[in-house]
Amino acid sequence: MRNFLVCKTTSLCYIRVKLSNPYMKLVTGVDLIEIERVQAAIERHGQRFLQRVFTPSELAEVGLHPASLAARFAAKEAVSKALGCGIGLVSWQEIEILRTPSRQPVLRLHGAGQDLSARLGIHHWSISLSHTHEHAIAMVVGFGE
Repeated sequence: MRNFLVCKTTSLCYIRVKLSNPYMKLVTGVDLIEIERVQAAIERHGQRFLQRVFTPSELAEVGLHPASLAARFAAKEAVSKALGCGIGLVSWQEIEILRTPSRQPVLRLHGAGQDLSARLGIHHWSISLSHTHEHAIAMVVGFGE
């Protein structure tokens, strides 16, 4: 079977792929947060909160934009859920959400996050971020053999 795009309707499409290993591992995580909670944490704890949760690269990319920070916060929670450990075994700083030049979010794992992902056999990640005026959401999918 060759890889190809299958469209059932104009809004429902998926890619059909031939797997080299039918026992491929797949993990997912999702998190939803109120943007106001992140804004309140920034107002209450300032740089202490920002430097604990976000990497210097993340802060350089998004600045103090509460919705973008909330989406990254949700993404870190979603990744920790996909890894099956929650924040603790893997720290906030070991889960980094950056952007490509086209602004697509990308996940970079460091330290314990990278080690755990490798032990689980998860080598590829896809991430999606979104927000409204009130909420931010992140969905991650990790897969490997």
